[in-house]
Amino acid sequence: MPDLDLRLDRARLDRVRHGATLVATQPTVLRVTGPGALACLQGLLTNDLERPGDGSLVYGALLTPKGMIVVDAWVLRQGDVLTLIMPRSGRAAAIDLFTRQLPPRLARTSDLTGEATVAWLLGAHGFQVLAKSGVGTPESAGRVTSVGGDLSPVSVALAPESAPFVALAVGLTPAVEPLVARLTAAGALTGDESDLHAARLLSGWPALGVEIDDRTLPQEVRYDEIGGVSYTKGCYTGQETVARLHFRGHTNRELRGLRWTAPEPLEGRAIVFGEKEVGSVRSTLTLEDRVLGLGVLRREVEPGETVTAGGRRATVVTLPFGADEVDG
Repeated sequence: MPDLDLRLDRARLDRVRHGATLVATQPTVLRVTGPGALACLQGLLTNDLERPGDGSLVYGALLTPKGMIVVDAWVLRQGDVLTLIMPRSGRAAAIDLFTRQLPPRLARTSDLTGEATVAWLLGAHGFQVLAKSGVGTPESAGRVTSVGGDLSPVSVALAPESAPFVALAVGLTPAVEPLVARLTAAGALTGDESDLHAARLLSGWPALGVEIDDRTLPQEVRYDEIGGVSYTKGCYTGQETVARLHFRGHTNRELRGLRWTAPEPLEGRAIVFGEKEVGSVRSTLTLEDRVLGLGVLRREVEPGETVTAGGRRATVVTLPFGADEVDG
């Protein structure tokens, strides 16, 4: 599994956190339509698509029958159209799963990967820039609106508070480009995927292929905290394992934050507590005076403990990272 190590200067990190940074990407975008699209996806996603109603933005994952994460997704529900935004690395697995699980007469899948662009708006000032741009703003967090006309609409969504971004826009690339230009004219600065990864690391948000591997259970990577799983909806693939952990047990490992007090290169990825290896460093963000990271480690290693992570002394911290860990 690849490691993800970033380096940002303070000025750039401040823009990501407090300004308005716009990052355009082309991840996997799948569109599911048909009379049974909602019911079919409700039976696959860890989160509830029905309860939030039409015009909602929901985060969740598709699981194996044993409850392991196959791919995570943001799902935009608009009428009988559901748009899923997924990591590019999860495309083949998602298409294979839909081919096997979705009856064509009830739910049809269109692969827009490479044709669609997703623009992510990051930073505390992002909402003000969105409002100033006049692009169109959903009524509240977790809601979606359609802008740009009927022929080539763009879906604009406001993220829930726990998400690593403020808003997103998704549509065919020629339709998204004018929207990006309007946001830039309103004050958003152009960023790249390093900014997006930095934002999700600070938010304690896992990434497929980094913190999430083919043996990862949702609760191991903070799905309870980030709102990625429902315990009140009906059945879905992998629910038995997820529910059993929630109501009768606990995970053996958890996603935690790590803070090193010197920006030194790591020597390896192992996390050692006492004399025992208890986990691994998955991603890091190097600043001028410290390194922050995400690691998956044994749950008995509590926040506040000192560990040796990548050959360097580090402190285990609660996620998401607070101002004290980033600035203090």
